[in-house]
Amino acid sequence: MPKYVIEREIPGAGKLSPKELQAISQKSCGVLKQLGPQIQWLESYVTDDKVYCVYIAPNEKMVREHAQQGEFPANRISEVRSVIDPTTAER
Repeated sequence: MPKYVIEREIPGAGKLSPKELQAISQKSCGVLKQLGPQIQWLESYVTDDKVYCVYIAPNEKMVREHAQQGEFPANRISEVRSVIDPTTAER
């Protein structure tokens, strides 16, 4: 199943409180439950003005549907082509 990185422009994201982040997470999980098990949220990284989310989904359309239903921005959706880490250098 393809993996996607979603870039969400959210001004002030880094200043969101734990309670606000929890509410956003709960909303996302609710939408995911409605969409079914084909789409999964793996993790997100919160920076000052953006949130980068990693999802597994059958296609980009489903990722966009999640964003639309959750009313989340999805400024850029990129399919992951490869994953590398320090052990890649050892091969």
